[in-house]
Amino acid sequence: MSNSKRPGSQGWVIGRAAGAPIILTPTWGLAAVVLTLVFAPTVDAWAPRLGAGSYVVAFGFVVLLFGSVLVHELAHGLVARARGQHVEEFALTVWGGHTTFSRPAPTAATSALVAVVGPLANLALALVFWLAAQTAPAGGLLALLLFAGAISNGFVGLFNLVPGLPLDGGQILQAGVWQVTGDRHKGAVAAGWAGRVVAIGVLVWALVVPVAQGRQGDLFSVVWAALIGAFLWSGASAAIASGRTGRSLDRLTVESVGRRATWVSADATLADVDRARGLAQVDEVVVLSPDGRPAAYVDQAASAAVPPAHRAVTPVTAVAVVIPVGAVVDARLRGADLVRAVGQVTRASGVVAAVQDGRVTAIVRAADVIAALRS
Repeated sequence: MSNSKRPGSQGWVIGRAAGAPIILTPTWGLAAVVLTLVFAPTVDAWAPRLGAGSYVVAFGFVVLLFGSVLVHELAHGLVARARGQHVEEFALTVWGGHTTFSRPAPTAATSALVAVVGPLANLALALVFWLAAQTAPAGGLLALLLFAGAISNGFVGLFNLVPGLPLDGGQILQAGVWQVTGDRHKGAVAAGWAGRVVAIGVLVWALVVPVAQGRQGDLFSVVWAALIGAFLWSGASAAIASGRTGRSLDRLTVESVGRRATWVSADATLADVDRARGLAQVDEVVVLSPDGRPAAYVDQAASAAVPPAHRAVTPVTAVAVVIPVGAVVDARLRGADLVRAVGQVTRASGVVAAVQDGRVTAIVRAADVIAALRS
């Protein structure tokens, strides 16, 4: 699976590829133990004389399986890097693995291509293992491992192509909807709902199919189906929420979160401020420095406290709050770019000036941006 903007994984760095670390997370150990215990009886039935050695062979299969998962993730990362994306990490986890990118794919075509190469890599490995198994001595442990590698890679490849997030097939579906509608986030919501259907289908398969075939369901299969279904449901729900949030984020503009403003020079008085407000029909006023830079904004409460009789002689600097150098954003920014820009400049000031074509158009407060995101 491929993801973007998720926190860095904790674990052991076992190598690097495409400029990113390959991380073995602690949860991989849990998966390795469980899968070894699951596969050991099969090995024991195939070669009963091994005894405890069957667990060693089973662990070898687990290593082989996670090696296949790593190939899957490397395929994502290498193609993404070739398409101009920055890869942050490859991680092996209890659920297999994930590849993290610093930003989402720039186009629907890139998103689909990056998603599809992972499953295709597994299907290619399945073919290689299958062909190799044909040349191995029949009935031997090598043949068992090669057949297991073929089957597991085939399953991983085909299952990941199922069209529902968080599976790679869901990424492909999202890219398709994005390409048709021009809306990335609509694609995420659609693929997220498809993922929920897949999650329910996994559980139904474990519960209903055995009954329909007239046999009793296996508790182990049901538990695993429930865990996988819960994982898929969680990922699909997160995709739906992310898509809805992303659509709201795209609607953010300086006009929607900022407060329209006009400007006065640094030598103006409050009477000049009143006239400027009236002419522009705005409440906010920015004070420009002699070089034309937004240097401060008028504190409305402090300005209102000055009596009318004193406004013609009170300098605007007496009620102005300094805007640090660089606390300016382009008024044409929108969505994530606007949030990112405001976040960067508001480290020094909670208020920034929005400027377009060298002219102050608005004041943007970080608190207003945060409130808009929360709503």
